Amino acid sequence: MKTLARLVVIWLAGFSFPAFLFCQTNATKVSSSIGANQVSIMVSGGERVIRANGLPDHPAGPFPRKGNPNRISAQKYDFHLPLSPRALEKATPVRGAIFGVAVNGVPFDPGTAEFWNGDPNWNYEAKSGFIDLGLDDNNAHVQPNGAYHYHALPKGLLTRLGGENARMMLLGYAADGFPIYNNYGHSDPKDLRTPLRKLRSSYQLKAGLRQGGPGGKIDGKFTSDWEYVARLGDLDDCNGTFGVTTEYPTGIYHYHITDQFPYIPRCWRGAPDPSFQKRGPGPPPERPAPSPKPQ
Repeated sequence: MKTLARLVVIWLAGFSFPAFLFCQTNATKVSSSIGANQVSIMVSGGERVIRANGLPDHPAGPFPRKGNPNRISAQKYDFHLPLSPRALEKATPVRGAIFGVAVNGVPFDPGTAEFWNGDPNWNYEAKSGFIDLGLDDNNAHVQPNGAYHYHALPKGLLTRLGGENARMMLLGYAADGFPIYNNYGHSDPKDLRTPLRKLRSSYQLKAGLRQGGPGGKIDGKFTSDWEYVARLGDLDDCNGTFGVTTEYPTGIYHYHITDQFPYIPRCWRGAPDPSFQKRGPGPPPERPAPSPKPQ
């Protein structure tokens, strides 16, 4: 028998509280020119369902602006994530999809739509400093359809959640259901009592010159300028690790958004839900039926 209970978590000014409601919307007035942030997070049928209009709950930079001619507008997001995500043997590349969604309903979207000579092998990096994509102080900008999205640590959201001074904060959820945190983690990932420290990714610039394409010295301008080196830093190739968190004291695989490349992860450790695929007009992609629970 299907349960009728619905647990809604409403995020307001950086705090969360449960309410036994079918649906609830959090509206925070940010700017008369942008509109009110609306997001609901609820648990239903083995899924975490996040519905949002994608407007930030913190001040955003003025758009249009230099490097970004687009204006922020409300979206209609309906994200579905597994409550019990499972890590797979092989990671799944993001490849232009939305990586995850913040607790305020704004997407984490690491890729860009800018390519050298239109070649997808040479994708410009948003945070490289070599291309001006009009990022605001929140490391965010706007797509042509008006979708505001983060490319790195969301400064405004961090402030809303209480600051980023040596705190480990749950920022959202990835498309595979695993949680997303900022760049702090416990010194001993198995012990909540150990001090927090800033975590580093395990990526570095490749050496030498680019082979083909635009050529020239490798400098981080393109995504392909970077390579993963196991155990170089604290995190794996998907910028994640297994460990304890306040929300998951027994431990869970989770992602981190770091100060260094890849900033937002470029792959999923679990299976991403199709609701995070970008699409144009038309019906949403069909999501596979949930696997039967083991008896």
